[in-house]
Amino acid sequence: MQKYTKKDILDMAKAENVQYVRLQFTDILGTIKAVEIAVGQLEDALENKIMFDGSSIEGFVRIKEADMYLRPDLSTWMILSFEDSSHGKIARLICDVYTPSGKPFPGDPRYILKETIAKMEAAGFASLNVGFEPEFFLFKLDEKGNPILDPIDQASYFDLSPVDGGEYVRRDIALELEKLGFVIQTAHHEVAPGQNEINFRFANVLQACDNVQTFKQVVKFIAHKNGYLATFMPKPVAGINGSGMHTNCSLADSEGNDIFYDEKDPMKLSLVCRKWISGIIKHARGFALLTNPIVNSYKRLIPGYEAPCYVCWSDANRSSMIRIPATRGKGTRTEIRCVDPAANPYLALAGILASGLDGIVNTKDDEIIKPVYDNIFSLSPDQREAQGIPNMPDNLHEAIMEFKKDPLMVEVLGEHAFSKYCEAKEIEWDQYRTKVTPWELKSYLAK
Repeated sequence: MQKYTKKDILDMAKAENVQYVRLQFTDILGTIKAVEIAVGQLEDALENKIMFDGSSIEGFVRIKEADMYLRPDLSTWMILSFEDSSHGKIARLICDVYTPSGKPFPGDPRYILKETIAKMEAAGFASLNVGFEPEFFLFKLDEKGNPILDPIDQASYFDLSPVDGGEYVRRDIALELEKLGFVIQTAHHEVAPGQNEINFRFANVLQACDNVQTFKQVVKFIAHKNGYLATFMPKPVAGINGSGMHTNCSLADSEGNDIFYDEKDPMKLSLVCRKWISGIIKHARGFALLTNPIVNSYKRLIPGYEAPCYVCWSDANRSSMIRIPATRGKGTRTEIRCVDPAANPYLALAGILASGLDGIVNTKDDEIIKPVYDNIFSLSPDQREAQGIPNMPDNLHEAIMEFKKDPLMVEVLGEHAFSKYCEAKEIEWDQYRTKVTPWELKSYLAK
């Protein structure tokens, strides 16, 4: 993370011929919003003087409380090299949202995550390191530029060109991300036709969430530039694997040591790590609305497509919701596999972090949840129940109910964001459940 001063940013804007600056923020549904200003207003922006109308933003405020101020995080200054620079370059700053009274706006997802980070630090942990593994599909466009559910290729896991038709698009995306400072670790074709994954280096939790929002912008832009649609919809096509965003987490102390590692433990996992896992499992059904936030998310969480439907953990079992990758030492981490790329990363990680901390603080030694080594997909419901393995919510409505039942989720989001988020999700569910689908017509109309 760069530490820029206001003078640094003004000097760079002048030296790089920046003409426009996007002041970006994220609404509670995870959608990136922006106020674009001419470079002449950059100094005002750096003095926190840029205002916007919050009454039209999802999850924000009523009309009479509309005025909001954008406070740029100077460390997020970035020149957007992928944008058209024929009329001068475009830069961006990620902003926190403040009220006219100078207080953080409680509906700002980035603020909600920062509040949870503060609780982590108060509990004695220096940082949560997070590495995302976002997957996405590339689909073709018709002659009018509209997307069609025709994947860019019929390739599968780790296939190469020419079978992997998206290889050059994926490479363009990776190269563009590197220009922006991302450290790309792997880029490959995933299991389903047209499905891709690009992994980049982990970062502290706030920067990681900023990064994944930038990642999504770049992926969509480069795909469109090449004549394709990139989508982070979890399950765009029935009958094939959906897209996840596996989330790797590890807590570190002030010296950068991985607190999840214990050389003396048979699994090389610390007591803190086991309690962290127990807390996440305890709250998994509650935070599902944050990690799997849309109707379509629950079309992915079904047996048969490598998605984690059941809430348990293992160091070897890929059918579990939490997996412990083989790396130990500084690489010891928990891979939380339920998260999908439709999630608002700030809220999802606030929910995960708060759940893990609750487990660390409140789980007694004899309450620590043990790993599961069975193939969970092969177990009957009675067998899963006997082992105490719950399932993830079956649909968005069930997720809303579980979210409302978990007091920790109210504590994490705060009353304002919690009520606004529930309201938005209940509207989404009502809109979905009142629709008559093609499947229903095919199954019942002629009968």
